[in-house]
Amino acid sequence: RIYLDARILASILHIPHTGLYVFEHKKWPEVEGFHPNQILSLLYPNDPNVHPNMALTTNRLSVDHRLLHHLIVHQILPTGGGYAKLSRMQVFLMWCILSKIEFCFPLLMLKTMVRAFSQKKSVLPFGSILT
Repeated sequence: RIYLDARILASILHIPHTGLYVFEHKKWPEVEGFHPNQILSLLYPNDPNVHPNMALTTNRLSVDHRLLHHLIVHQILPTGGGYAKLSRMQVFLMWCILSKIEFCFPLLMLKTMVRAFSQKKSVLPFGSILT
């Protein structure tokens, strides 16, 4: 049996393990200063009806925000499949980056790998970083 946590992974990869220790898949992360309505109004400035419970799509994002989302889904929080929708965690990471708030990348990597392992159909996240 192998024991691996965010601190050990950070030391292996020579990266810091500081920042927000948050990972939520189904619901909005609960972090001081993070309000879903605020980031959604920033991401969708032309849609006054946007709210946290609606399906969020990339086709209405600005070019800058689409590029940021592209970076997140391919490097920071890799997903297998379509990229047309935004998850709550992706929006949260966009908020962290836009607000210059540090998050614990090793924890994010571990949680993403565990989640991928527990699914029937999944791709190996962070394959290029780990190999």
